[in-house]
Amino acid sequence: MSRIQFGTDGWRAVIAEDFTFANVARVAQATADFWKSEIVNPKSKIFGRAPKVVVGYDRRFLSDRFAQITAEVFAGNDFQVVLTPEPTPTPCVSFAVKNLGAVGGVMITASHNPPEFNGFKLKSHFGGSSSQKECQAVERLLGSERRALLGAPINLADVRPAHFAAIKRLVDFKLIAKSKLRVAHDALFGVGAGVFETLLAKTNCTVTTLNGAHDVLFGGICPEPLPKNYALGGAQLKKNPHDICLVTDGDADRVGAMDGRGTPLTNQQVIALLLHHLVRNRGERGTVTKTFNTTTMVDKMCAAWNLPLTEVGIGFRFIAPELMKPGALFGAEESGSVGFANHIPERDGLAAGLFLLEMLALEKVSVNKIYARLEKEFGPHRYARFDAHYPLEQRTALLEFLKANPPKKLLRSPLVKVDARDGVKFVAADSSWLMLRGSGTEPVLRIYAEAGSVAGVQKLLDLGVRWLRLR
Repeated sequence: MSRIQFGTDGWRAVIAEDFTFANVARVAQATADFWKSEIVNPKSKIFGRAPKVVVGYDRRFLSDRFAQITAEVFAGNDFQVVLTPEPTPTPCVSFAVKNLGAVGGVMITASHNPPEFNGFKLKSHFGGSSSQKECQAVERLLGSERRALLGAPINLADVRPAHFAAIKRLVDFKLIAKSKLRVAHDALFGVGAGVFETLLAKTNCTVTTLNGAHDVLFGGICPEPLPKNYALGGAQLKKNPHDICLVTDGDADRVGAMDGRGTPLTNQQVIALLLHHLVRNRGERGTVTKTFNTTTMVDKMCAAWNLPLTEVGIGFRFIAPELMKPGALFGAEESGSVGFANHIPERDGLAAGLFLLEMLALEKVSVNKIYARLEKEFGPHRYARFDAHYPLEQRTALLEFLKANPPKKLLRSPLVKVDARDGVKFVAADSSWLMLRGSGTEPVLRIYAEAGSVAGVQKLLDLGVRWLRLR
């Protein structure tokens, strides 16, 4: 049997190689065994709960079949199973877990990974990603025989309306409804297609969905909200301008954006805009949490506004616990994953989209002007990421070499910090930084860079690429 190993957000693998019907059933059985043991454990947070689980799936190849098998395994283990009847955004499933009082949930999705991948995301009872400890507990239980009972009841239920109603309550939806905003949404061929049309139905906003077809190959791209994947949508916006274009990834839990004419905004810019809106426009206060590969503009904004800032490792599972603490406000990571207090402690690209629309409806100026004001106040921040194919077996040696041999300067600015908690990050005195980190699911080494100019960012990325070639 192939080895199944959980990464930062569940288990992902290539379809028909490791991600097979048999292996999905194995993982579902191990998950069922784990949750059953937790229900009867007095020290568990789900002790005594009814054995209920929510199962959802995205648009990837055979996701519906993988979800059906997962549901059958849980039903065969005497769980009450709620299965979505059609492809459903991950935030809707996460919300349903919490809203329905389930012991947990499973989302069949590989999120932003290439089309040949699929995945098994674990959601805990609070509506967020399961912890590393919980995932490891499931891994240890692998090997049980599948015990699905033929004909065990499975409840088909659309969990989207409850989530849509909840995120509408997070914002001033009446303000958005009367704003006459022209909203485009690039779904990147993912499961978010049509969501903003539904959310903004019966308002005076105009909504156009771009790249909304159900295509298991995602139009030849990875469905990740990165500028390199915006060419198709950007071309359409140049011909038909809007006020903003929201972008969601394959399972709609991440958010990106373009301006109304198709010019990409980086995820770092989107994060800064959301924090600006929460604090400046909505008057909210609280602790901000960010992963350590997220823009330093967040640090400067928090310092200026006297907001507590917590920096954590990469992966939303590190942000989720912070969002559940008293006094939390907002959490964000570089990939376009953002979460909001008083909601689910989980990334939610649909809620983030509504907050961006609320910002435009309130400020009545372009998103470019709003961000230009932020840069005038906090300085220019340019960012880019390059994903290089790199053999897994060489990754550790390269990163260890870089930790032991850091550069003395970045862009002529003295190095002040080396952060090796996940990969290696070099930070200079002028706040520019360069980071290398391996993907948790692919033979890819990600090179991240931020500087005060586009040229500076490119120089940093080029330096990172040269390091790869030296080893």
